[in-house]
Amino acid sequence: MKYFLVAGEPSGDLHGASLMEELKKLDPEATFNFFGGDLMRTAAAVKPVKHVKELAYMGFWKVLKNLPSILKSLRLCKESILEFQPDAVILIDYPGFNLKIAKFVRKNTNNIPVHYYISPSVWAWKSYRVKRIKRDVTQMLTIIPFEKEFYASHNFDVQYVGNPAIDFVDSQLDKTEETNYFKKKYFLNEKPIIALLPGSRKQEISSCLPKMIAAAKKYPDYQIVISGVNSVHTAFYHEYMNGHNHPIIKHHPYQLLFHADLAIVNSGTATLETALIGTPQIVVYHVMLGRLAYLAKKIFIKTKNISLVNILAEKEIVKELYAHLFTTKNLTREIERILFDEKYRKQMILSYKELRDKLGKPGTSRRAAEIIYEYSKLS
Repeated sequence: MKYFLVAGEPSGDLHGASLMEELKKLDPEATFNFFGGDLMRTAAAVKPVKHVKELAYMGFWKVLKNLPSILKSLRLCKESILEFQPDAVILIDYPGFNLKIAKFVRKNTNNIPVHYYISPSVWAWKSYRVKRIKRDVTQMLTIIPFEKEFYASHNFDVQYVGNPAIDFVDSQLDKTEETNYFKKKYFLNEKPIIALLPGSRKQEISSCLPKMIAAAKKYPDYQIVISGVNSVHTAFYHEYMNGHNHPIIKHHPYQLLFHADLAIVNSGTATLETALIGTPQIVVYHVMLGRLAYLAKKIFIKTKNISLVNILAEKEIVKELYAHLFTTKNLTREIERILFDEKYRKQMILSYKELRDKLGKPGTSRRAAEIIYEYSKLS
């Protein structure tokens, strides 16, 4: 069968690639066309119609500035679906773009099923999108346990398939690696590690990294190690190191987190991965107009928390510093607490274990692929 996938961000590229691999096991004749990145390209053995590097715009002004390019990408996606005539369209997160594609497929094709993998956060904000999802999406496959109950309250049956972060961590983390070996491999000194994960976009790195470093360097008995991404040149990180030369590790974020005593993590999927690895963390998130944005969040966003860890746990496990709360002073205070308050540290790690149990077993991509494949066979 033929599958058309749409992923607009690096995280979607990762999820899409895993889903493709599982679909190939179920359907040896599977062929793919897609919007995605290098990982999906490897899995499909074909080039993407559009690369995620040309799609991942963050923030209102970035989107507005690049609106002509986004509209052009939408047209290209629609044309590609009509030309490819897939047996299934699979949309991965990226709701501003993908909900438009779902509507287009419903209105302009002969009942091609639309499978939406990883639901938009409609339980947090923009709940009006539920009506559009019910109308345009054939199947919703969710990765957050409480989403099934949320959608049920809107008379829409969805399927919880597990959380892919469990699979990624379990398959990629080497728990047998010794810390001394890791440090020698990356030419680190013998001090314990404070890991900094400033994000995958340049905008996030430039906003978060200086504050992270300013707070972490107040603890000279620890070494700062930065988790970098391949899509951002090493020289860019150095621009925001306040004149210091901290090591950057680009290829093994899970191993870095595993060997770190503490991680400061930009809000996103990495916060959940950090929790699953078991590393105490502080979650940060930079927004412009800090205090105003904080108040706007209180008014318009329905969830109490911003980090995946706390949202999934439905309680505060880790400290969240965002908007005007994301300061060097507040970061320093929380670093102190995690490093030197043993009771606080142990409680965080215990809560991590409870969260993992709540998320269920590994095999998320396999379960999602089975649902999509079986539905497509019957269509």
